[in-house]
Order: sequence, then structure tokens, then C-alpha cells
Amino acid sequence: MKKIILENNIPLVLKKNKNTPRMALCFYFKIEKPEKKAGLYTLLNRLFLQGTKNRTAEQLANELDENAIDCYSEMKQDFIRFKLQCLNEDFEKGVEILADIIENSTFDDFDKEVIKLKGEIPAELDDPKTKAMDAFYKNIFKNHPYGHTYTKILEDIDEIKKEEVLEVYNDLMKNSSKVISLVGDFEEEKILELTNKYFKNIFNSQNRNNQINMPILSEPAVVKVQKDDAAQAQVIQGWHVPTIYDTDYPAIMVMNTMLGSSGLSSRLFLELRDKKGLAYVVRSSYETYDKAALFNVYIATEPKNIKTSLEGFKIELDKIKNIPVTEQELENAKNNLIGRRQFFSETNLQQSSLMAFYEDKGLGADYEEKLIYAINNVTTEDIQRVANKCLNGPSVLTVLAPSSYLESI
Repeated sequence: MKKIILENNIPLVLKKNKNTPRMALCFYFKIEKPEKKAGLYTLLNRLFLQGTKNRTAEQLANELDENAIDCYSEMKQDFIRFKLQCLNEDFEKGVEILADIIENSTFDDFDKEVIKLKGEIPAELDDPKTKAMDAFYKNIFKNHPYGHTYTKILEDIDEIKKEEVLEVYNDLMKNSSKVISLVGDFEEEKILELTNKYFKNIFNSQNRNNQINMPILSEPAVVKVQKDDAAQAQVIQGWHVPTIYDTDYPAIMVMNTMLGSSGLSSRLFLELRDKKGLAYVVRSSYETYDKAALFNVYIATEPKNIKTSLEGFKIELDKIKNIPVTEQELENAKNNLIGRRQFFSETNLQQSSLMAFYEDKGLGADYEEKLIYAINNVTTEDIQRVANKCLNGPSVLTVLAPSSYLESI
């Protein structure tokens, strides 16, 4: 692994995997300003690949298809990233197309994308889990850009003008910090020649200035979502917890693995599903962003089991806070976590994405190696300590169910 600063001041992280037929490149643009209206970044991201000054949307799609090039953009809370994957011999063609998309997208389909988004969101929100999660994130990140969920976008979308999307785009191009990563079988000199050639007009911001504030959850909240045709109740309870920048990040990951993210072997699955038969789906998750992180527990259950499920959550959370885990369970959780991380970083594209993600966070593209080392050094005392650190603060409880089951919550 090697990091080189390009002529445009953008860091390029390279990892050579010999004898692999496809190269994978990720290009990160950090979101460092809160959007003035919910949906601005979502619309911007959707308008990429809808045509450039040099290619119509149809020409772009055909050219990518004819050359077996995968190229697309994704938006998360903290960044917009472009992913490119192609055969080694087509890399220059792929980079040229990507540069055209980034620099020359016309955004002419703005009105069409607004109409499509307004149609798609209600359809998405008809799914009980999506509707419940929307309410959960909107409230645990209340009055914060991280809480700009589907329902918030619907509130603001008619007020968004194309000029505002262009303003966000121009600011992202000029003022955001950027990272490029590449994994594959390549000649370094050729890669530097191509990236300097095709990305020469895209400059890295010299002054990192993240203007997004840290969200604060000062008091607990209960959010009830009525859906009378729901066959299952959706129950989510979550807390603000330390982020990836905290020294406790590895221990929280292991705790999450034990509680609910490791599938059949997790405590919540064994206790609430296998032993009590409360649900088909039960899990926990740990999500980290630049300015916040969340730990939550989730269950989909029959509406009559809501209270029993909440009691089950409390029992399992109290156990991990008050009863030291065994060395065997700790070792199993570490092996499970490390094994899954290795599985999800096997391909060149997965490795490229992970490298750029860490470099974007300022942790260094090689952070995964340090993280695995830290996970292996988590102790039973660490688990109990972070459980008390994370799970004793205010939480947001969101329950979606028919109205008759919400009254007593």
C-alpha cells in the first residue's frame, strides 16, 4: 500500500494485487457543510450519470455497457463517492468517463428526478421497516442533517431549485476534501500519468473545515408510528455512542457482535428468537459517522409481543453491562467479527472502498490492520466498561404497530 499526492493535491492510495483482471477505483468527496434543505445532496447524487456535456444519458449507459465498465455514485451522510471497476486494459477509458461524469454532468434532468423521487419515497415508506427506521433516524438526529430522512426530504423537496443543487455541486468541487484509492494489477507510472491527466481540473481543498455540528441527544424519547395494516410490529431502540475516532471503537464492535450482529450465535438471536420465539428478525447494529455514532437494537415481532420484546432487550442489555462475558464468548465474537471483515474485503472494489473510507476519515488507508490488532486485544473488562458507557444514556425508542397496540407503550 502506498500513498501519493497528485498534482491537484488529492491523495491517491495505491494497492497492487497482482494477476487480478479488474481494477477498482474509488473517488471520495467529503460532505462538510450541512444542506440547507433536506434532499439537496440526494438529488445531486441521483443526477450524476444522467448525461454530461459530451454524452447523453443513453450514450453514457451504452458506452459503459459495451466496455463492461461498472461506474456509479453513492451518497452517505458524510460523503459522495464514485466507484469505478473495469478490466485492466479498459482503465483509461473508465477514468476518462468518470472524469466526464464528475466534471461535466449537466443536471438537465432535475425536474424529472424530483418527480421520480417524490414517487419513489412514498412507495419505500409503505414498507413497515423502512417507515419505522425513517422515524427512528429522524428523531435520534432531530434537527440535524443526519436526520434528513425520506419524510424530511418530502417536506422540503418542492422548495428545492436546480440552482441550489448546482450551488452544492460547485461547493463540493471547489471546497471539499477528496481522496482517490485504486486496487488492482497496474504500473504505478501509468496510473499517475492517467490520474494526473484526467483529474487535473478537480482540486483538493487546502482547508479542511467541517461545518456540520455534533448532534446531541439530551433526553430520552418514545416515537410511536401508527400503521394499522402492519402484520408485524417494528421496534428499534438506539443510543448515541462513541465514533470510529474513539479508542473504544474496537470494543464496541465486539460488543455489537456479541449482542446481535453475528446472526445465529448472537445473544439477542438466541434468547429472543430461539428460546422465546418472539421474532424471525432480531439484531443489533453499530453505525459510525464523522460527527456521531449509533448503537441500536431491532426486532420485528407480532404486535402482541412488543412489551415482552422490550423486556427481553432490557434483560440482555443489563446482562452485558453487569455480568462479565466469558473468555470463550469473547474469543468467539472476535473470530466472528474478524472473519466477516475479511470476507467483506476480498475483492479489489471492496478493498479500494475501505482504503478510501479510512483515508477520508483521516485514519490512514492501512487502518484495517491496526483495527484487527485492536480487536484482538479487547478484554472482558473492556466489554463491560463500554456497555455501561454506551447503554446508560438517553435513548430513542421507536415502535411501529397498529394503533391499538401503541396506546399502552
